[in-house]
Parts: sequence; structure tokens; C-alpha cells
Amino acid sequence: MGHPDDERSRLTRVPPQGAIVAVLAIAGLASSFMFTLVVPIQAKLPELLHASREDTAWVVTATLLAAAVITPISGRLGDMYGKRRIVLVLLAVLVVGSVIAALSTDIVGVIIGRALQGAVTGVVPLGISILRDVLHSDRVDSAIALISATMGVGGALGMPLSALVTQYADWHALFWMAAGMGAVVFALVLWIVPVSVLRTAGRFDYVGAAGLAAGLTGILLAVSRGNEWGWTSPAVLACGLGGLAVLLVWGWYELRIAQPLLDLRVAARRPVLLTNIASMAMGFSLFSSNVSYPQLLELPAPAGMGLTLLAASLVIAPAGLVMMVLSPYSGRLARTVGPRRLLVMGAIALIVAYGFSLLWSDEVWHVLVANLLVGVGIGFGYAAMPMLIMRSVPPSETGASNGLNALFRSLGTSTAAAVIGAVLATFTTVQNGVNVPTHVAYDLSFVLGGAAAVIALVLAAFIPQRPTIERHPSLPE
Repeated sequence: MGHPDDERSRLTRVPPQGAIVAVLAIAGLASSFMFTLVVPIQAKLPELLHASREDTAWVVTATLLAAAVITPISGRLGDMYGKRRIVLVLLAVLVVGSVIAALSTDIVGVIIGRALQGAVTGVVPLGISILRDVLHSDRVDSAIALISATMGVGGALGMPLSALVTQYADWHALFWMAAGMGAVVFALVLWIVPVSVLRTAGRFDYVGAAGLAAGLTGILLAVSRGNEWGWTSPAVLACGLGGLAVLLVWGWYELRIAQPLLDLRVAARRPVLLTNIASMAMGFSLFSSNVSYPQLLELPAPAGMGLTLLAASLVIAPAGLVMMVLSPYSGRLARTVGPRRLLVMGAIALIVAYGFSLLWSDEVWHVLVANLLVGVGIGFGYAAMPMLIMRSVPPSETGASNGLNALFRSLGTSTAAAVIGAVLATFTTVQNGVNVPTHVAYDLSFVLGGAAAVIALVLAAFIPQRPTIERHPSLPE
């Protein structure tokens, strides 16, 4: 570790602030891309890996679990040991995981590689915290909006890219592409992003990290595998209830030690707590569209519209472009009307999107319009949430608090994947000898996505207009 004076001198010689924002945005895109990387080959994984469909589901589940566990832990490590340093570690883990998966011909290696890829999700909340440390105050809101939006943008834009690669190359090329992307972003972060000199003193809470990992793993296993194992099966009940019990004990422990992994007293503040729960609802609403719209586009008529995976991906991708275009305006809008109203606007856009889908979902352009509205909703909502968090926590808690917020988003998306997947698998009809979702299944999916947005709207309405009770918050009012 360099001498603090040396690090401070480096901080005074930073590159242009636009370059820092651009590099962190690229890192965010790369991390969110990992969630849709294997979508084009997901249905073919049993054949490609010579394994059962239940086993190949772990190729997705492993990434989800790793992301949920590592994100809040990496946030605390960033607060303590330097945010840029931990970002570089996570990017290196992404590269290693991608190479392992690219060289693997069996399911074990691919699952290990995918789990390591999931760890890179932590770069988004860390990137947001870095911006708070290094940017001028008048640029922070817009930059945070951009980085936060990448959590939705990367998946939307990455899907057609993955589809294109798998259409013209061997499936291993997906992982080589991810490795190359990770290596390029690693070099850019090392070159452009300055060292953060703001550190939190103390010792790392290893017991708290282990407890959080165990509890989250149990709950997410129950949620993500409930469809395959059965929601009332002993395995699901043991994972879910066991994970909940571990988290209760973990919370009791965290409140009683001097240097906890997460300061639950800060997390329990009304604006922080309501924002995190609203984040979970927004994540559910976003992923409801990610599960239902592609099936509606890809399944043959009359169950769907019969588009190819690539064509369907191109219908979905504009939502990501909308999020990207809106992000700088979201930051400026937040400075004018406040991040709480921005979150309300995002929730309303999602409600309109799902209401539109309930009325019109028979043509490709219907799905395109609805998905563009989803892009508006997520662009506004995801921009508002980290601003609300950092107006209510001290600078020493920014990494961990943003990591916790990202965790709540992940819980929402993983819950949506399980619930909407169960709905589409339950309300089915037989078409050409195959069970396919009915229109009732799609309508119920839209109702659930809209209901989650209504919950986010109600929660946002109860967030205090001036939420900070911290004497020195990360972001001023």
C-alpha cells in the first residue's frame, strides 16, 4: 500500500472527470452484461454440457448467488481498503472466471466460471461511491444516474450481442468475449480512475460476511430453485427458512459489535430502509418484463409472435438505449425536483408500461412501446435510488450502503425470475405437443410487474422530502 501522501498527490493529478465517468460506466455495462451473457444458449445448455436441465440451471443460479453475496461485502471492503482497488480485484475475478468457463467442456467448470463472473456486479455500487469521492458536486448527480442506469442498460444491450455471437461462433466465444471485455476495463480503470484516499478505519467483519453469505445463499436458493424443487419441498423450505434464521442471528450479531460489516442502524433509517425496499420492488418490476416479453416475442403463434432470438433481442434493446440517454437528464432533474420525485416518476412510467401491455400486447410494436416505457421507468428509478441513499449516510458508509441497495435490487430481480417463471409455467396450453404460456399467464405477469411498481410508488411517497439526518451526508441536499 502506498504512502497516504503519495496517494493524495495522485488524486490531485486526476484525468478529466468525464473520462472517469465514462470508464466507470463501461465497467458497469460489463458487469450487468454478465446476467444476459448465456441467455442465447440457455435452452441448449443440457445438450452442450451433457447434463440435465436442472443441473444446467446452476449456470444462471451461480451468477445470481455470487452477485448477491459479493456485492455488499465488496462495498465494505472498498470503504476500508480503497474502492478502486476492490474494483480492480473484481474485474480480475471476472477475467479469471471467464477464462475458466471458456476452457471448460463440462458443467462444473462453466458453473465455477459463472460464479466468478457474478462477483463483478459489485463494481456498480463501488463506482457510484468513487464518483462521490472524486467528482465536483455539480456533476455527481448526473454521473451517479449514468452509472446506476448501467445495471439495466448492460443486460438490454448485451442480449442481441450475445445472440449475434452464438449465431455465428462456438458458444465458448461468449466467455472469451467476456474475458477480453474484463481485461480492457481492468486496464482502463487502472489507467483512468484515481485512487480514493477516503478510507474507513477498523477491522473487517469476517464473521458477519460469512453469516450474510450463508443467509442470502439459503434464501436465494429457495427463490431461484423453487420451480424445479417444488415450493413446499423439504429442500426449499430448509433453504428458505434456514437462510431467514441465519439472517436474523446475523442481524442480532451485527448490532452488538463495534465494527460491523453493515451498520444496520444506518440501514434502518427511514429514507434508507424505504429506498431499499422500493429498490426490491423496482427490480421485480424490471425483471418481470425481462422474463415475459422475450417469451411473448419468441414463441410461435398463437402463443407468441414467432421472432428469432436475435430479432426479439433487438426489440428489447431500445429500452437500454432509453436508460442510457435519460441518465444524464435524470441527474439534472433530480437536482431540480429531488430524487424522491424522480423515483415516483419512474414508478409511474412502469405502471403505465404494464397497463399498456394489459390492453395491447398483440403486435411487436406493442411490446416495443411497453418496453420503452420500462426503460424510462428504470432509467428514472435506478438513478434516484443511490442519490436517496447517499443523502442519508455518512461518507464512510457509501460503499457498503450502495452495496446493500444493489443487493435489494438483486433480490427483486431474482424473485421476479422465479415468480414470473412459475406463472408462465403454470398457466399453459399444449401447442404442437409442447406446453406454452396462455394469454392469461402473460396478463398475470403484467399485473404482477405493475403491482410491484405500485408498491415502489407508495414507498417512494413515504420517503421524507429532506431525508438526511446525517450531519455530514455523502451527498448534500
